[in-house]
Amino acid sequence: MKNSHEIEFKLHGDDMQFVEIELDPNESAIAEAGAMMMMEDGIELETIFGDGSQSKGLFGKLVGAGKRIVTGESLFMTVFTNKGYEKRHLSFAAPYPGKIIPVDLSELGGKLICQKDSFLCAAKGVSIGIEFQRKLGAGFFGGEGFIMQKLEGDGLAFLHAGGTILRRDLQPGEKLRIDTGCLVAMTKNVDYNIEYVGKVKTALFGGEGLFFATVKGPGTVWIQSLPFSRLADRVYASAPQGGGRSTGEGGILGSFLNGDN
Repeated sequence: MKNSHEIEFKLHGDDMQFVEIELDPNESAIAEAGAMMMMEDGIELETIFGDGSQSKGLFGKLVGAGKRIVTGESLFMTVFTNKGYEKRHLSFAAPYPGKIIPVDLSELGGKLICQKDSFLCAAKGVSIGIEFQRKLGAGFFGGEGFIMQKLEGDGLAFLHAGGTILRRDLQPGEKLRIDTGCLVAMTKNVDYNIEYVGKVKTALFGGEGLFFATVKGPGTVWIQSLPFSRLADRVYASAPQGGGRSTGEGGILGSFLNGDN
């Protein structure tokens, strides 16, 4: 018997996706604050203290809240419960262009390690905690890799990542090098570490950073083609500096539309 609620879902869209979840009476889903897009009448929401797990008692809730502080998340989560007598639907939207990844934790050994900003929503009963890497290299240089989230339970969870998503099943001993920002999630048996690029010239002028993540099978990893940090850097680099306007890309037409003489 599952501890998590058994929800059904449907994905909508292509690059700007949202997930529609179907709740039976008294079924619930949990999500980060601000992720909800719409919900039908009969669904009630409640703000809870902690990580969304079924832990009881004040101490358990404090531990869950503490874990969320470490990962930079809010102290609170939102629970959506169908209080009606018929099936009801609610939807959660992705925060930026990319894909929503549905994962069934019962098929992944009850645990998934993911980037701390990738969690979107889940069935009630899924616990959202932190995963410390045992290796100091991953800790000091991993960026997104040091403090990662872990999802535990036996229910459905939904992640979001940027660009195109690749699921890669690694064979025993198979090794893959990945940009630290592109690693979205991995199963619990994947060996993970951070490696130095190796050559000073490559590190300084190659544009790929000083370190990359290495993952070693057996296990499954999910990789994104466009991390939000990379997208944000490009937007910032293209934005006008000092409060001015940028008309270079439009040329004469851009000047005309902006009202320049």
